[in-house]
Amino acid sequence: MDLQLADKRVLVTGASKGIGLAIVRAFLAEGASVTAVSRRSTPELEETGATFVAADLSEADAPSRVIETVLAADPRLDILVNNVGGGDLPEGSLGDPLDGGDSVWQYALNLNFSTPVRVTRAALPALAEARGTIVNISSDSARRVGAPGSDPMPYVVAKAALTRFSRELAERVAPQGMRVNAVSPGATRTNSIAGKDGYMSQVARAIGVDHADLMQNLLADRGLLTNCLIEPDEVARAVLLLASPTMPSTTGGNWGIDAGSVKVA
Repeated sequence: MDLQLADKRVLVTGASKGIGLAIVRAFLAEGASVTAVSRRSTPELEETGATFVAADLSEADAPSRVIETVLAADPRLDILVNNVGGGDLPEGSLGDPLDGGDSVWQYALNLNFSTPVRVTRAALPALAEARGTIVNISSDSARRVGAPGSDPMPYVVAKAALTRFSRELAERVAPQGMRVNAVSPGATRTNSIAGKDGYMSQVARAIGVDHADLMQNLLADRGLLTNCLIEPDEVARAVLLLASPTMPSTTGGNWGIDAGSVKVA
């Protein structure tokens, strides 16, 4: 299927690894021109050949500076993918019923919600000119009831806000011919889940179990019907479909790539 993404100009945040890197690769494979943004590059990202812009988007003025840099090179922007985010917690926070104090909550809300909003605000005029598309990467944890090994509460709340933001924005920009959707992955094979220094390793240490044992039970605990982690490439394919001009009626949606982990009617 031709997704009609060739020559589209795409901006992907949080692009150096995991889901973001998979999204960059997927757009490039379709012939799109991709600018990748993250705090630092990786050898894997450099191998893609995508244009790289280094920025810590959690800084309040960084999103506007990044968009200025991107549009100075080419004023056209067709697709924005807000993938930046994360659910790590400082050591010791897991013993708190609220998963951390004010600084932890402020960081999580800023990175996972305020930052995508700021990037979107800065990019909106160019996207409106192109009748473009926005895809926000949320999380199944924003809809899934807590379970053993569930995500940090500040992260969950921030992603729930991002999902709602996506729906509200879709309504408001529709008259300009724009589309906005969210993708909510479940437990995906990224460093946060599978890595030895990721969030799940923090959980393992906090509850006194081996990381490998925790991972073995994770799929059942989270209710993934496939009994395997979701691959970043699968999330990337969903993003491409939502961004594609061949899906003009798809807006305001929240696509769950969660292997049935969200138990709703």
